[in-house]
Amino acid sequence: MTTTARAQGATVWLTGLPSAGKTTIAQHLGERLRAEGHRVEVLDGDEVRRFLSAGLGFSREDRNTNVQRIGLVSEVLARNGVLSLVPVIAPYADSREAVRKRHEASGTPYIEVHVATPVDVCSDRDVKGLYARQAAGHLTGLTGVDDPYEPPTDPALTLPTQTQSPRESADAVYAVLSERGLV
Repeated sequence: MTTTARAQGATVWLTGLPSAGKTTIAQHLGERLRAEGHRVEVLDGDEVRRFLSAGLGFSREDRNTNVQRIGLVSEVLARNGVLSLVPVIAPYADSREAVRKRHEASGTPYIEVHVATPVDVCSDRDVKGLYARQAAGHLTGLTGVDDPYEPPTDPALTLPTQTQSPRESADAVYAVLSERGLV
């Protein structure tokens, strides 16, 4: 990337179940993009919820509010030349569609990636102990178990993380960015 040309931003929205690998993939992709000189921001769902969406619960309305806030921040970053990587569950299709439309309205590239890890694999990984807490009766409303997850119907890319490494998944996302002239 030359320093004289304005950088092209985009949002890469990685949606999937808890422990699907969204954040790990975003971190690998972010490292590669930064090494190439791109401006990159990872808007991790857990971090954003803790700060930007503190006080929101996990009702459908609160989850949608959280997703819209993240979508706004990502669109603003992307519109200003940042490659915004967004590993967020975003369980509802209508909420993700509203984020896509926000990007379209501003002419900002938006790439939806479905991190399509089966729930049994996510449960085995259980990075945050959510599945164990849910199984023990200490947690309700776990996306994909006792709360809905609506998988994307037409993502730009579907990643079967149970059969590929996080690096291979990140490389697949990079290939989509490259095909679209964004890197």
